[in-house]
Amino acid sequence: MEKVKKIKIVIDNKKILSQEGKTILEVAKENNIEIPTLCYHPDLKVKANCRICVVEIKGKKGLFPACATKIEEGMEIFTNSEKVKRARKINLELIFSQHCEECIDCVYNFNCQLLRLAREYKVEISRFKDRKKNYPIYNFSNCLIFDSSKCIDCRNCVEVCKNQGVGFLEIRKKGHLFQVAPSKDPHKDCVFCGQCLLHCPAGAFEGKSEFEEIRAPFSEKGKILIFQFAPAIRVTIGEEFGFQLGEDVTKKLVSAIKKLGADLVFDTCVGADFTSLEEGEELIERLEKKEKLPMFTSCCPSWVKFVEFYYPELIPHLTEVRSPHIILGGLIKTFWAEKERIDPKKIVVVSIMPCISKKYEIKREKLKINGIAPVDYVLTTRELARLFKEEKINLKKIEEREPDLPLGFPSGAGIIYGTSGGVMESALRYVGKKLAFKKKNIKIELKQIRGKEGIREAEIKIGDKKIKIAILSGLGNAKKVIEKIKENPSSYDYIEVMACPGGCIGGGGQPLPTNFEIRKKRGRSLYKIDLRSKIRLPDENPVVKEVYEKFFTSKEKVKSICYTKFFPKKREVKIYE
Repeated sequence: MEKVKKIKIVIDNKKILSQEGKTILEVAKENNIEIPTLCYHPDLKVKANCRICVVEIKGKKGLFPACATKIEEGMEIFTNSEKVKRARKINLELIFSQHCEECIDCVYNFNCQLLRLAREYKVEISRFKDRKKNYPIYNFSNCLIFDSSKCIDCRNCVEVCKNQGVGFLEIRKKGHLFQVAPSKDPHKDCVFCGQCLLHCPAGAFEGKSEFEEIRAPFSEKGKILIFQFAPAIRVTIGEEFGFQLGEDVTKKLVSAIKKLGADLVFDTCVGADFTSLEEGEELIERLEKKEKLPMFTSCCPSWVKFVEFYYPELIPHLTEVRSPHIILGGLIKTFWAEKERIDPKKIVVVSIMPCISKKYEIKREKLKINGIAPVDYVLTTRELARLFKEEKINLKKIEEREPDLPLGFPSGAGIIYGTSGGVMESALRYVGKKLAFKKKNIKIELKQIRGKEGIREAEIKIGDKKIKIAILSGLGNAKKVIEKIKENPSSYDYIEVMACPGGCIGGGGQPLPTNFEIRKKRGRSLYKIDLRSKIRLPDENPVVKEVYEKFFTSKEKVKSICYTKFFPKKREVKIYE
């Protein structure tokens, strides 16, 4: 093994011994030396577009971007000299000239790096005329908005869209300038994953209704208002209120939602228990019949849209089991409504979700039960946090409350749905129990399929069956594996795909910033909660047992609440300019 060479440098008079090949920015971060950045994102390639991270190097002319300049032996660096500060101020003024401010309605409203830097460097925001004042606003279905007048040309969105295997966002020439714009190619379409939003430093992207309609659920008078929250929410929303990364705030979250005006708060993880059980059954059936393999998960609506638009030939391979919040919404308006003798038309279900594409999902006609949509509204983690802040509800100071029965207490298997690999592990726990029922010690934890890599593969032995599996995180990785399947259709039996890197913990509706290290801490917390859970198998959840014994009296009833169909799609995003 080749020995890593260490070299000596000096940053702001601090002597540092660091590894050769690292950038000035990397070394500065490791040593708690702050260098401001805008276009830099640890998930993406270094582009050095914004020039905010410039530094001065002794003995060299000009200034150098810290994100793109590698350290050299004996290098002496100044991160905050007068020359550096003057350059940053001018660069910021130029950036503001191509960024129309709308600070109140911005995803970074309470945490804006641009405004923080403007204050620090005493920038006159309006010194130069806004050259993008008349640039268009693009509406991507009911999920996502791109206001190109706020774009600072960092091109992070273009790169991440390409990484996702979609390439819907492109660089287009406009006069003598270039701008980011949606593709006009009819063979490309947005899948609403929201990764562009997570990687934009200027708030040019926002979830649809991020600000304007988030109070709509509370305006429906005479209704019973029921909230449910996705697995990942419990370990992410706390970041908006100063909690540690990944800290579990479930009980405070429930209390805060009740304070907003919700009548009841249920846990989407209970819906995940039903998804795991039915998906496990479907997998067993396909394995026995050796039909429509590999079977793909279908919890993620962005992944489903990706298949329906780009790979419609794979639709038969998607499991037809509905996603957890759709199943739970259906149970609320059938099982629970019947139990409480309530007209389902009087019930309003609001799902708190980590992604913006769930807003798209609830509009699918095939999800309706007796003409009624299982879920009426979707609010993202950010939207719920915004509501709390507007109502002066501080999660740090609020009392704790348990979720409501009977749909408020899940198994640990339902909780790990929030991280990449969790859906598959949950279903395989049930499959393991079903196929190895004579064994006393069923293996609950499948650590060999855990991890943070974008593509993970394994062969799992369950009973007398060997199941070839893959866990894919990020649509770009899904595209790679799809090409492999085309060459060898028997490569896998079961594949989990999550559109967002890391799964739902890295969803487009999650708090900002979101990056690899943050996702890792969020995911680790979900597994810890699972480990502490008294019930860790989905079919052992008491409410799951009750529903199957007393309510699911026919296969037709199960199908109507737990299953759906998918169809090929044409381009849905229309571009008007």
